[in-house]
Amino acid sequence: MNDRYEFLKEDYSQGFPAFCGFEVTEVAEGRFTSRLAVRPGHRQQDGFVHAGVIATMADHTAGYSAYTIVPDTIRILTIEFKINYFKPAVGDLLICRSRVVNRGSRIIVAESEISAGSAGRKKLVSKATVTLMPVPLNDLNQDRSSDALRA
Repeated sequence: MNDRYEFLKEDYSQGFPAFCGFEVTEVAEGRFTSRLAVRPGHRQQDGFVHAGVIATMADHTAGYSAYTIVPDTIRILTIEFKINYFKPAVGDLLICRSRVVNRGSRIIVAESEISAGSAGRKKLVSKATVTLMPVPLNDLNQDRSSDALRA
């Protein structure tokens, strides 16, 4: 595996995604796969995995599939996503498989498929389409500087 992929594996699990417990299982060009060992705090009132947990996983993993196709001077920002829930997510494991489906220079589109179940048996429970924008790191740093001046 190349150095970029190793960096992305480590970078993926920080902040809110780390709090949720998302872990990387596979990285390849245009692809990213994550897993979540479901804990009681991930469930909603009926015992299913909360839709917000699934949406966060779908969005974050899709973003990292996009990171695999851009240089390290680019940051990826979600500008839109749509998610469909096919059935309640039950079991003790979520798997999210994301892949880039459009490699535009201004817009990248990725899809995430989320499966739920136990170690031996999983069912597709959700699918998301995520629209992402590659932004040069320098542009983001300029925006942060401008925001600080206005504060």
